[in-house]
Amino acid sequence: MSLEENKAIVRRMIDAYNQHTLDWFDEFIAPDYVDHTNQADRETVKQLFLMGFTGFPDWHEAIDDIIAEGDKVWLRLTYTGTHTGEFFGLPPTGNKVTMTAVAIYRITNGKLVEGWFINDGMDMFKQIGAIEYTEQGKQLFPEETS
Repeated sequence: MSLEENKAIVRRMIDAYNQHTLDWFDEFIAPDYVDHTNQADRETVKQLFLMGFTGFPDWHEAIDDIIAEGDKVWLRLTYTGTHTGEFFGLPPTGNKVTMTAVAIYRITNGKLVEGWFINDGMDMFKQIGAIEYTEQGKQLFPEETS
């Protein structure tokens, strides 16, 4: 597939993901898909998506940049959502979150077969109030704790 076709596949997958259903999952995710960052197989990724849809019903992923090279597509994304449902066992806080992430997908025969992700997941847990700074942390990072 061409670089533009690979980018189009990932764009369509992100658009479908933002609909908060898994109707699209089989179309875009290969049976042997591996998420290297979370060390998760296809079925585990599906469960993580469902947990995210429950915890953040308005979760949205916006593509800020997209680059393709060979069989890989790189994305810089902005994630936003409101914690209004249970997430990883944490009760809803109503807190809004915003995160930046980088995702890399490898595509074979029109489907995602591998993924790598760089984001500050700990920052998300700080934003929903699950992690708090220590007194020393508050002194070191006052702009993040005010």
